[in-house]
Amino acid sequence: MIMENLKALAYELRETVMDEIMAGKAGHIGGDMSVMEILTELYFRQMNISPENADDPNRDKFVMSKGHSVEAYYAVLAKKGFFDREELVSTFSKFGSKFIGHPNNKIPGIEMNSGSLGHGLPVCVGMALAGKMNGQSYRVYTVMGDGELAEGSVWEGTMAASHYKLDNLCAVVDRNRLQISGNTEDVMAHDDLHERFSSFGWHVIDVKDGNDIDQLHEAFEEAKTVKGKPTVLIANTVKGKGSSVMENKANWHHKVPSEEELAQIRKDLADRKEAALHV
Repeated sequence: MIMENLKALAYELRETVMDEIMAGKAGHIGGDMSVMEILTELYFRQMNISPENADDPNRDKFVMSKGHSVEAYYAVLAKKGFFDREELVSTFSKFGSKFIGHPNNKIPGIEMNSGSLGHGLPVCVGMALAGKMNGQSYRVYTVMGDGELAEGSVWEGTMAASHYKLDNLCAVVDRNRLQISGNTEDVMAHDDLHERFSSFGWHVIDVKDGNDIDQLHEAFEEAKTVKGKPTVLIANTVKGKGSSVMENKANWHHKVPSEEELAQIRKDLADRKEAALHV
């Protein structure tokens, strides 16, 4: 799987997201699409995690703090082999299904329930600190939305991670600049996130195109070399990435496409996947 074309895989996984959302008639589609390359790089090239080592205490840990983008998370876990894709797409968000609208740690591969924003990073601080205290080598990753950064608990966790010099912790901000209420800078301005995280003692890596697998790979590799402080990737992504129908449109935060919109989205995803296969 590591040798697979990850750029094409990210579009294949977006197609799975569309299958989930159409089957369940619900989903946070915009954020699913913006975060997909981040999850693809993490699960298929960066992290030491698989169904085979899921009970190994020294496995790498991941928390999807922006838990509303669960459809993307499920798609990745299914492709990784934690559960059956067909069960996922046929039962997602239906009565009695285990595949509910936010991550649930009763599902294989999921470390913690999330969706109440601002909790992922503080929990990951505890996971990373435990690893240090126990002399274990695992790394801890979390993905946050930029709208989520308005939560005060994020900054308490940021401060603690720096204090304890958690160089085994890597956070990612999905910086798509849109949230349910509109542009993040209108709702709660973040100013210069690089400067802000730096002021808390973090190593900060700006990923100019957070939907570019190559740039993400380089950034995650750099994060592994950092000693004495945690790292955060500011990944500048496009909400709704994959189709002009959705891209950079706040009203696609949570939406089910019409049949006409769906046809165009599926065509765009297929075209981009095909193009990625021939890069």
